[in-house]
Amino acid sequence: MKKLVCILLCVLMACASLSALAAGEKVGVSMPTKDLQRWNQDGENMKKLLEEAGYEVDLQFASNDVQQQLNQITNMINNGCKVVVISAVEGSSLGAALDLAKEKGVTVFAYDRLLMESDAVSYYATFDNYKVGTVQGNYIKEALDLDNAEGPFALEITAGDPGDNNAIYFYNGAIDVLKPYIESGKLVVKSGQVEFEKVATPTWKTEVAQNRASGIISSFYADGSNIDAWLCSNDSTAMGVINALEDNYDGEWPIITGQDCDKPNVKKMIEGKQSMSVFKDTRTLAAQVVKMVGQVLAGETVEVNDTETYNNNVITVPSFLCEPVFGSADNYMELLIDSGYYQLSDVQ
Repeated sequence: MKKLVCILLCVLMACASLSALAAGEKVGVSMPTKDLQRWNQDGENMKKLLEEAGYEVDLQFASNDVQQQLNQITNMINNGCKVVVISAVEGSSLGAALDLAKEKGVTVFAYDRLLMESDAVSYYATFDNYKVGTVQGNYIKEALDLDNAEGPFALEITAGDPGDNNAIYFYNGAIDVLKPYIESGKLVVKSGQVEFEKVATPTWKTEVAQNRASGIISSFYADGSNIDAWLCSNDSTAMGVINALEDNYDGEWPIITGQDCDKPNVKKMIEGKQSMSVFKDTRTLAAQVVKMVGQVLAGETVEVNDTETYNNNVITVPSFLCEPVFGSADNYMELLIDSGYYQLSDVQ
């Protein structure tokens, strides 16, 4: 009996030792930039949770520079990271680092931006990005009462970065809702710019979105005619459109969509300048990734809930999709302040 107890104690001590070794592993986290509020939050949230779980964390921001990100990830792998979590500046441009990860047996997570053209991607964690677009499209549909109102209504579109795989999902989700009304003439895009390639915003830059919106306003709405809705894929592009409207537009204020609930945009929602924003709670996504990283390092089955949607042109990447949530001036207190995501002073 004593011998059995000793064996069991040895097994338990070995398991505890292995758990401690796993917890002490090094994890690399590569974010694309500090220029957008959400990536700062994502990176810091993940670092905090990983460190609380006992891992050593190498968090790097790439300043929207592909070569810088490539170098940072390569260094993470060479410096002993067993897992790297990557939100890519450009999803198809990290092949050399991904090949190195595969060669060294490093597990690669794509974080909220799918890594393309590689079989070295083990898992993808994101939000249901097509649903983000459908939430935006349905908001415009319902706000304009497109099924009942006579119309026509003027619509313009500002989509996201063509280098970000998510951007096409956001766009498709919204356009699939609105396309029947565009084809019937109830929604009229006076600029004629509807296809993704024509409405995309490289690097999601506010200034790029603003310049394009200013051109559309001066070319097609200088006579004071109304824009009824402006579909914007995220908050940085929405801010560019808002800036352009404030500078150049004389018609009635349009419906404007967004995504991320960035602090300046929440202020614009409270002011009535932005109609809504799809909230993606980065705490939820970061926590899910930390859980999945722990499962990898412990040799456990990794939790996913989608094995069909996200093909990177080489493999279909096992994915976990978190749920996006509708945000507006009507629910921002409960959604953002009461939940502790922001302080009230952040948005006043």
